[in-house]
Amino acid sequence: MAKDKLICNCNGTMPLDGKALARALKLGAAPNVNTELCRRHVASFEAAVKSGNDLVVACTQEAPLFGELYETLKGSGGIQFVNIREAAGWSAEAARATPKIAALLALADLPEPEPVPVVSYQSGGSLLIIGPGAAALQWADRLSEQLAVSVLVTEGADRHELPSVRRYPVLSGKPRAVTGYLGAFQVEWEQVNPIDLDTCTRCNACIHACPEQAIDFSYQIDLDKCKAHRQCVKACGAIGAVDFERKETQRSERCDMVLDLSREPLIRLPQPPQGYFAPGRDPLEQALAAQQLMKFVGEFEKPKYFEYKEKICAHGRSNITGCTKCIDICSTRAISSDLDENRIKVEPHLCMGCGGCATVCPSGAMTYAYPRVSDMGARIKTMLQVYREAGGEGACLLFHNTTDGRELIARLARRGKGLPAHVIPLEVFHVASLGLDLMLGSIALGAAQFIVLSSGAEPAEYRGALERQMGYAREIVAGLGLGDGRFRLIEAGNPAALEQAVWAGEQPRTLTPATFNLSNEKRTTLDFTFEHLQRHAPARTEQIALSAGAPYGAVEVDRQKCTLCLACVGACPEGALIDAKDKPQLKFIERNCVQCGLCEKTCPEDAIALRPRLLLTAEATQAVVLNEDQVFACVRCGKPFANQRIIDNMLGKLGSHSMFRDPAALRRLQMCQDCRVVDLFEKGNDGTIFDTTGKG
Repeated sequence: MAKDKLICNCNGTMPLDGKALARALKLGAAPNVNTELCRRHVASFEAAVKSGNDLVVACTQEAPLFGELYETLKGSGGIQFVNIREAAGWSAEAARATPKIAALLALADLPEPEPVPVVSYQSGGSLLIIGPGAAALQWADRLSEQLAVSVLVTEGADRHELPSVRRYPVLSGKPRAVTGYLGAFQVEWEQVNPIDLDTCTRCNACIHACPEQAIDFSYQIDLDKCKAHRQCVKACGAIGAVDFERKETQRSERCDMVLDLSREPLIRLPQPPQGYFAPGRDPLEQALAAQQLMKFVGEFEKPKYFEYKEKICAHGRSNITGCTKCIDICSTRAISSDLDENRIKVEPHLCMGCGGCATVCPSGAMTYAYPRVSDMGARIKTMLQVYREAGGEGACLLFHNTTDGRELIARLARRGKGLPAHVIPLEVFHVASLGLDLMLGSIALGAAQFIVLSSGAEPAEYRGALERQMGYAREIVAGLGLGDGRFRLIEAGNPAALEQAVWAGEQPRTLTPATFNLSNEKRTTLDFTFEHLQRHAPARTEQIALSAGAPYGAVEVDRQKCTLCLACVGACPEGALIDAKDKPQLKFIERNCVQCGLCEKTCPEDAIALRPRLLLTAEATQAVVLNEDQVFACVRCGKPFANQRIIDNMLGKLGSHSMFRDPAALRRLQMCQDCRVVDLFEKGNDGTIFDTTGKG
């Protein structure tokens, strides 16, 4: 259902055409073009709220003001905000931007995506501060009234004095690892100093007893000064805090948050877990981190960003590793291997929603859920359809994130030429979630170009993964004769670089748009997309060569080496390699293959090789024979039980063995298992492996 549209030309700085927008959006009446909706014409907004209808306000700058007014007026309908100013109206081609503005406004009429499951956190406010004594204790003193603070003093040259009142636990040692997430961190360290601060009563007896003055009021022993008189041990007595022969030195502590003041962070990840702060030694950064801590006390929820289908995962079989692409790309170490279960494991509390795992997953076992591909597809399809029907041509989709990407586009509109009229910005939570299915699917739905903007927030690994996905997409469209320049990754950190990138280059032609919807099943979406692209290709192409690592390809079998043991069939997680039920035969369905390499690694004869390519004929979906052999029947009962090559290989390898010198024993290898047992009991005079010892 269409929502009431409130538009404003922002003091006459945008050439808006209300009637043209009404035609493009199929509205019953043209929306009034306000000049100062947030100031002089605010009565228009108030009247719209009182109508009780759902509203779309084409202004994001004043969203806080309109939101406050909406609450004050007790609006009963919904309200959404759409940016048409920086995205379209402030542009050197603003006069031609009506189709783009209509497309942006049309997105607001789409229903909200179905909710996704949530991941919960509980943080009671326990904080472990790790670092040099002076800084760690200083922050502990400041934060101990608001949080349940503990301190782990690390070894260092700086000397410090422990507080005279034990308001919080103080420990010491060498940190080994920090694992976990907000509300469930585990810190492990090694107790390296002879004095255990947790046991120490700070009675000062050891300080007075030490002849070298190797102990001060940090209650730690300077081992460079210590001459091993052990007077401190005697002085400590039954308390036992001083122990130079301590055997159990490994310690651990659980906490809700960690403030790591180490020079080098203990968790070195592009995206550390929530609740972990590593400001280093910079006092300003430490203060900013400390300021954030109180925001992480309580109960929290976030979306579960991914969905995992174990049955089609190509990670492993029988403790043999196949695909590891999701593990390799994850910047939070949320994904790990579980080869015992032939699967991967994902810790949802560590997942930050980048979607890179879904992008690189060849089978679609890992999919992105925030939003789902089907929801993104619906947005793209709607946007392109409205743009096209409003007279727009050569639509270019510019995907960017909601942080620095959004800000860069806004800065470009203020300072430079803005975006061209055919470049439609589309926000996503993280650009790493844009995979091959969305790239090619967008072209099939009528986009001329698919561009991703990286403004610097994304780790290099994600940019590399996007480039590889775009590389496969480029190979496919080029192989179909659909031209170059359809897929681009723009790395721009300032408006000038972005302006140069978006205003440069030729516009490829658009294809006749497909009518299908993008599916959450990656391979299904790509199957429909390949068919559509091939239908509109200048010339029919049967196969396209792809780069190494591509998720499509053939399996080649060396028939001279292959014995048809069919270990590869058991290893294939996708049903690409199958056997025949009635005869020795190895078959292959190429469209099912994800090139995970499990068959290649499993093959005992080293008879399998992978060849990445995209086969576009009907043969891709049909089972083709890679190798076959004659059936071998039992020489005693005539029952088929193996294939000829396996028996020949076995006879060739064992024929010269001492256990098979008797022709009857060699003949037994050609019997089925039942006849073999019967034959053994009937004759009973065969040798064993022990018969060969001591005989000349």
